[in-house]
Amino acid sequence: MDLGRTGTAVVTDALTRGLLDDAAVFPPGLAPLPDAVAAHDRHTAAPYAAMVGPLVVAASGLAELAEVVQGRETTLPLTVTLPGGPAGIAGVLKAVDGLPVSVESLEIAVPQGMDVAEFLSAVDGCPVPVAVEIPRDERRVPLLRALSGTPHKAKFRTGGTSAEYYPDEAELAAAIRAAAEAGVPFKATAGLHHAIRNTDPNTGFEQHGFLNLLLAAEAADRSAEDEEVVALLAEREAETVAGRIRALAPERLAAARAKFTSFGTCSITDPLTELTDLGLIGATA
Repeated sequence: MDLGRTGTAVVTDALTRGLLDDAAVFPPGLAPLPDAVAAHDRHTAAPYAAMVGPLVVAASGLAELAEVVQGRETTLPLTVTLPGGPAGIAGVLKAVDGLPVSVESLEIAVPQGMDVAEFLSAVDGCPVPVAVEIPRDERRVPLLRALSGTPHKAKFRTGGTSAEYYPDEAELAAAIRAAAEAGVPFKATAGLHHAIRNTDPNTGFEQHGFLNLLLAAEAADRSAEDEEVVALLAEREAETVAGRIRALAPERLAAARAKFTSFGTCSITDPLTELTDLGLIGATA
């Protein structure tokens, strides 16, 4: 994307650069790791490469990854998840030492029973940027406040394999508002299978839309009332959401993306297709 080419290109780049974390190996995609690496290489060589973030892998998959990348001539950018907490940091750094990979970030969950101070002490001095998976309990707001002024960002879980993993609009709005008030950027993971809020026809799960999250982040950044943030997350009319995105001034779109940095998707092409269909980006191929 040439930022100097047209006004449309500038908006497109501001909307989509680095938006899509490649979570192909996670549910519901569950791509075999060799296939995921090969597909990631194709994505990063495609015209839409600027939209694609690192390949996301679990720490438990690094031994297999070492075999997959053996003999690789180019560096593979990675985000590594640590669902067991910060105790696994040293093991990840040891596992990737000498491999043709670049760990761009670690996504680290806060273990049950670990308080905020203990967690922050455990990640202090980590040589890799950290996205902290914010727990859905009383530690959420204190943890977000504690992350203020640190190099770390937040990670919000927005779905999963069962209904209880999906926060409703009010809960997610409160989390986004708390992150904005603390000045902490966030990424999201799981359940964002479509651009617009929807009900999954197979499971009946109420799923958030990634464009709804972007609008909610913009609203929270300008200190909108709770009701507006909730309503933006709940909006199901595609043209209403797309129209609001188009209407954002460039500086407001930039502010929204600075807050909502990316989301994990098991399909890179599906969100590109939806953004194209909504007229927010041009053809990707």
